[in-house]
Amino acid sequence: MIELQTSRLRLRQWRAGDRAPFAALNADPEVMAYFPSTLSTEASDTLADYCESRIAERGWGLWALELRGDGTFMGFVGLEVPNYELPFSPCTEIGWRLARPFWGSGYATEAAAAVLPVGFGELGLEEIVSFTALGNLRSRAVMGRLGMRNAQRNFLHPALAEDSPKREPAQNVQKPKRAEARRETEE
Repeated sequence: MIELQTSRLRLRQWRAGDRAPFAALNADPEVMAYFPSTLSTEASDTLADYCESRIAERGWGLWALELRGDGTFMGFVGLEVPNYELPFSPCTEIGWRLARPFWGSGYATEAAAAVLPVGFGELGLEEIVSFTALGNLRSRAVMGRLGMRNAQRNFLHPALAEDSPKREPAQNVQKPKRAEARRETEE
């Protein structure tokens, strides 16, 4: 099982104690502003169980993210194969979701920068994508700091209902340049 560290962060397998703070961040309307909806505790626990099982099965996935100093759960960062059809499927996505207190400190970028080389190196992936609503400037900024470029492949997300007010704007697909994905972690 792959687990990663940076100078400030640890990306690890999920634990039972992660469920409550994960449910809190999934219930936060600001955190979930660009998702179809907030999640109930039950739905959040199901997602955490899924993340945990995928890591147990293949050794990688959407890792729980914690501060190295005190072990505080922050959210997740990692790689996942979307379980719905996209215009560019099959693909592997790099994604992140952090609780609001951890926004604006570079944590998502730092963790994702540690993940990309695992995808290209250890997992041998040829392409890793990331996508978000065009209005999600925070995630788009993380993509830019990771060296990702806009692939000009906007689409309507299939998880959003036809009549959803979140159906627009289209999603912005970005791909990193493989050569720019360097492993900047401390073991």
